[in-house]
Amino acid sequence: MRGGYILLLLFCFSSFVSGQDKKEQLRQRVFQKVEAVIPRANAWREDIHQNPELGNREFRTSKLIAAHLRSLGMEVHEGIAFTGVVGLLKGAKPGPCIALRADMDALPVTERVNIPFASKARTTYNGQEVGVMHACGHDAHVAMLMATAEVFSSFKAELSGSVKFIFQPAEEGPPEGEEGGASLMVKQGVMENPKVDMTFGFHIESDIEAGEIHYKPGAFMAAADWFSTLVRGKGSHGSQPWKGIDPVQVSAQIIDGLQAIVSRQSELTKAPVVITVGKINGGVRQNIIPETCQMAGTIRTLDADMQKEVHEKIKHTAKYIAEASGATAEVTIETKALVTYNDPDLLKKVLPSLEKAAGADRVKPREWVTGAEDFSYYGTKAPAVFLYLGGMPKGNDPNKAPPHHTADFYIDNSGMPTGIRAFCSLVLDMMQTK
Repeated sequence: MRGGYILLLLFCFSSFVSGQDKKEQLRQRVFQKVEAVIPRANAWREDIHQNPELGNREFRTSKLIAAHLRSLGMEVHEGIAFTGVVGLLKGAKPGPCIALRADMDALPVTERVNIPFASKARTTYNGQEVGVMHACGHDAHVAMLMATAEVFSSFKAELSGSVKFIFQPAEEGPPEGEEGGASLMVKQGVMENPKVDMTFGFHIESDIEAGEIHYKPGAFMAAADWFSTLVRGKGSHGSQPWKGIDPVQVSAQIIDGLQAIVSRQSELTKAPVVITVGKINGGVRQNIIPETCQMAGTIRTLDADMQKEVHEKIKHTAKYIAEASGATAEVTIETKALVTYNDPDLLKKVLPSLEKAAGADRVKPREWVTGAEDFSYYGTKAPAVFLYLGGMPKGNDPNKAPPHHTADFYIDNSGMPTGIRAFCSLVLDMMQTK
């Protein structure tokens, strides 16, 4: 009897090893296909970079994507959240539905980088003529996901489940007066039919060396709120301030008060908080005290409860500082992105997949960041993981890398192969897990 039990164990172990061998052989064949598609990925990225489009206006980009996905034999849906494109690749065997997301939009920035495919595009944004530039790496995101779609289209017969390729517009925000971005994609059902079981995304970074992947479990990127404060005072001549109520001076007090919320009222050992006033507008002439002054800014929080508390404290602070001077203050707050939360269990499962794509020494933990991502909305419907991908040329100094959203922002193509391999690797492994 004991001998039979040992034989059964040996058989099970042999079957497991055989299955693992087949899985690794498939991974290596997929990685070989990745190498073959890299020149096309580079060309797509450079073409998209040279022809950038702002949020909800990614008409050329979405047509390029849709045509590519259709050429691969996928089920394609267009016009989601204005210009979004979704491709569905169905494997031959049953399994989970895994969503992969790339954002498509550029920014109203005039490019200053001296590269052959630099953007010369211009358009009108909020009534102003502006340059348009992929100053945040979304061109690379699109190219990587297009390449991943092409790779997997060659392996449909060996896939257990389906892959939903989500190409999202307006991550940087829609034009004034419009909805857009991930929240609208989710509202319009992108996570359904078929229902998504898990979602993954990458953001390429200008100050992380190409070939590296950075991660953090739990809260990773901040919630982003935009706030506006209208202070109403009483106009007067600039030489007689005692006859009026100066809304500019009251606004200055409110700005100081908002920073006290961060430094004296927020438990910063729990999570960071940032409150920034980025715009203030009041008055038309040096010697006239205006009736009103308006401020606008952003709030960044990494804890949902702290986010609510900060909102209430901003309203309380503005109201009572204004009242102390006889003025009034009206505060409005609009949430642009939730906390980007990496499901700890899912992240733990995918780390070996990422290490096989990048190398164990190139997959590194990091602290949270106060930048925001509307990828967070996908996490309200299914477990999600969002990762940073290196796009800085090897050997460069990260402290000298031009920041995102600036005219000098630069990444090269050398980071994309790691991203494509990582997308492929985690899909292959998660198709074994639902």
